[in-house]
Amino acid sequence: MADLDRLRRLLGGEETTWLLDRLRRRMLNGKPLSGIVTLGSATPDQRRAIERLLGRRAGTGTSLSVSFDEVDAVLRRSGSAPDGLADAARLLIGAVPDRVQEAAAWAAAYVPLDELVARHPALVTWRGWLDATGLVRRLTSDPGIASTLITTAVRVLAELPSEGIALGRLAAETTGDAHGLDDGRPLATIVLSAARVLRGIPPAGDGTAGERRTSWAAVGVHRDELSSSVLCLGLPGSTTTVTGRILALAKDAGEPCVLTLRQLNAARLGVEAGIVSVCENPIVLASAADELGPGCPPLVCVNGQPSAAVWRLLDLLATDGARFRYHGDFDWGGIRIGNTLRDRIPWEPWRFDASAYSATSVTGGPLAGRPADASWDPGLRPALERRGVRIEEELVLPALLDDLR
Repeated sequence: MADLDRLRRLLGGEETTWLLDRLRRRMLNGKPLSGIVTLGSATPDQRRAIERLLGRRAGTGTSLSVSFDEVDAVLRRSGSAPDGLADAARLLIGAVPDRVQEAAAWAAAYVPLDELVARHPALVTWRGWLDATGLVRRLTSDPGIASTLITTAVRVLAELPSEGIALGRLAAETTGDAHGLDDGRPLATIVLSAARVLRGIPPAGDGTAGERRTSWAAVGVHRDELSSSVLCLGLPGSTTTVTGRILALAKDAGEPCVLTLRQLNAARLGVEAGIVSVCENPIVLASAADELGPGCPPLVCVNGQPSAAVWRLLDLLATDGARFRYHGDFDWGGIRIGNTLRDRIPWEPWRFDASAYSATSVTGGPLAGRPADASWDPGLRPALERRGVRIEEELVLPALLDDLR
């Protein structure tokens, strides 16, 4: 008889899931459980798991190749599965349905997703991307588990975009688990790919920590109310709220003010209608405080891709009747930040168009990265490509400070 505990230790862990998935596919297709299978971009843990299974080094390089025949021999010899690989697969995977049943189960799993897309046509491209990439099937090979995953994702997406909610609270209210949308969870991967589409950019995988934070923020979800903040200067504030008084004190002192999302969530700023200048980098705001002090007009720094607190502040200012002008770095990243802002709030270029770039005599570093069109000025991308030089805000500080003065 098979030693099920030992078999699970050898072949039933998370790091060997890919191997069981290949076994399952072979069984579904009626193919023999023999020959070599290869995993591209194997992790160190996946490589170590195969080495424990086979009792030898599993080669070098990024890919990982395993012989089903060798695994069969190891399982028979060790006594963990005396009847070989086919019996081990049956014990670990269970009965494998026929291909017709499998196809029907997957079709049923996707029904809630198709119903969601029918209600929200903006997600059509995301739905096609899921099929093209096979993301759900890569996250789980079982249609039953996929059905639960998709149903929960639909429940989360039905709450987005939000006016502002903590990630843990969103997870708790939609999944029953405050950590259900933590980084690395399959559910978070699916929902984040949809959130990118709701932001108006192409779907993708998890991305970097900064990209995940930005994607959540763009649909009104924040990690918590204290870690998300925004830097501002010269906002007049008011005497009617705590946040308004903080702003008023900072303006009188001519000092920058850091506001958390918590301070902004329950705030009425009392800022009168007028121009609010918006910059990309803190150096602009710090220099304005040094040179203009209490005389600096309203200035907000997005500090790269906008956080949830940045979005909240800009929304509050817009509600009070503010009009915006924006300046960022003349590079591809700066253009993408400008596009993200313009998708949500209207702003006019503040020395941030093709004519301003061409007229700038300073020389920065070489322009690098993937090009992007500027939604506010179709001529900016060609101008950057012709000159091939990036110009950061620090290099044009005197002109920006003169405008503020």
